[in-house]
Amino acid sequence: MEQNYKNHTRWHAPFHFVMTPILLMHVIYTAKLCWENPAWPTIEALLLAIGIFVMGFLTRVNALKAQDRTIRLEERLRYREVLSPELARKAEALTPRQMVALRFASDGELAELIEKTLAGQLADDKAIKQAIRVWRPDLFRV
Repeated sequence: MEQNYKNHTRWHAPFHFVMTPILLMHVIYTAKLCWENPAWPTIEALLLAIGIFVMGFLTRVNALKAQDRTIRLEERLRYREVLSPELARKAEALTPRQMVALRFASDGELAELIEKTLAGQLADDKAIKQAIRVWRPDLFRV
C-alpha cells in the first residue's frame, strides 16, 4: 500500500473500535448507576470503570511515546547518513513532533524540508507532512 498524507493515520481496530467504545460505554453505564443510586458500591464501580478507561488510554499513549523515541533515534542516524554534517547538526534543533513528521520524507527532499522547518516556513507537523512529495511509508506504527 502506498502511503501519503491522506491515508497515513493508523487506526488500530481492536483499540479504536472495540476496546475504547466498550470501556467508554461501561463508564457511562456505571455513571448512570451511580447517579441513580449514590452508594459506596456504585461509586467504587464508577471509580474502577474510570481507572480501567484511563489505563486503556495510557496503553496507547505510552506505546506511541516509546515509538516516537525510537523514531527520533532512527532519524538522527538517518540525518548523519543523508544530510551534510552542518545540516545534521542544525537538525538537532527540531522538536520531537517535527522529527516524527519528517520521517515520512524521502531522502531526496529531506534536506529541503528540514531547512524550511528550521526557517519557520513549516509551522507544525501537519504542514510538514503536507509538504512531503515522495513519502517513505511507516507501516510499523503502533
